[in-house]
Amino acid sequence: MNRGSATAAQPVLRIQCLDGTRGIAALWVLAGHCMLLTGFSLPIVGSPDLGVDLFVLLSGYLMTYQYLVRRHREDWSRPSTWRAFWIRRFFRLSPLYFPLLIIALIAGAGIYADRVFIDQALGRPLQLEERYADLSIGNIAMHLTYLYGLFPDYAFRTPLPDWSLGLEMQFYAVFPFLIVLHARMGWLRMTAGVALAAFAVALGLKALHIRLPMPSFLPLKLHVFLAGILIAAAPRNGKHLVAAMILMAFPYGGSIDALHVIVREALVVAFFLVVNFQDRPVVGAVSRTLGSRPFYWLGELSYGCYLIHLLILHPVAAWVLAHGGMTQPPSWRFMTVFPVVAIVTYALAAVGYHLLEKPGQQWGRRLLEQLKLGGKAWQTTAEKIDAP
Repeated sequence: MNRGSATAAQPVLRIQCLDGTRGIAALWVLAGHCMLLTGFSLPIVGSPDLGVDLFVLLSGYLMTYQYLVRRHREDWSRPSTWRAFWIRRFFRLSPLYFPLLIIALIAGAGIYADRVFIDQALGRPLQLEERYADLSIGNIAMHLTYLYGLFPDYAFRTPLPDWSLGLEMQFYAVFPFLIVLHARMGWLRMTAGVALAAFAVALGLKALHIRLPMPSFLPLKLHVFLAGILIAAAPRNGKHLVAAMILMAFPYGGSIDALHVIVREALVVAFFLVVNFQDRPVVGAVSRTLGSRPFYWLGELSYGCYLIHLLILHPVAAWVLAHGGMTQPPSWRFMTVFPVVAIVTYALAAVGYHLLEKPGQQWGRRLLEQLKLGGKAWQTTAEKIDAP
């Protein structure tokens, strides 16, 4: 059965095209960062923040989708269901993140030295050293508890692109309450009310001159999560699509130039089509391609790719720039750096996938069984694949 014939009440267990979608999002971020650190530029592809937006949209969709799968066997008004959800999400992200966090903090001084060389070579302002090499107890504690996204001083303070993980954890923290609100208000009224409240918070931050280095505070990106929620909640629903497009046009939480707005709107429409109209010839062909075996593995390794790539990119880009790269055009530098970084990153992501990600999810299931929540230990495919 494909997604196009599913209903909100009886969703299918796997949507093949989502594997390729998350794989493309990770590759987009990797390619965009390679461009930034080699001085090369292409429209759209050179904006890794758009790849993160695709991850966030997908996350809102997947969490709502797993809720629809589980709601007939779990009572989402009960705190025990919320605890099980939070434990499953913790063990989806943390087993790979924590070891990489330790490595990143230890290697932070060296990576910062590479970044200084890159910025000087490309004529860019230097980054602050603490952005890469803060080994303080406070910074470590903030990251081990995922609280760093709430504080401007800690939101972007490791060599990893982990600001979005803190953002994801904030979304997971409030997701059960969004479901409770939905049960009382309906999907559209819930998303409208929550989006307006988040917008008010964003305006308040601006009025108080509180600026985060990245949109790591949930109200700044909640509208993108909500767009994904609406697309999952009612397949082929035109009203939900229009509401999702309005949400994606909110003027905060990232770059708001015309190109970014247009691309975000295109992402929403394309995502809506590919998950709902697989029975149509063109869309079906795209969906089948995204669900093919190569794209499946691209998706399975996407979380590791996202977390690891900057650890590889900085030393590779610095080496290329130091060994004749500055005498070559930016396109040459990118075409030299990108394949090396991609090959090494995906190889390491495969190791992390088999040694940490998969076993980590099993650890979470065992913990739920020990807590007498074994009936809630099973993971839907949506939960297994969702990671920024």
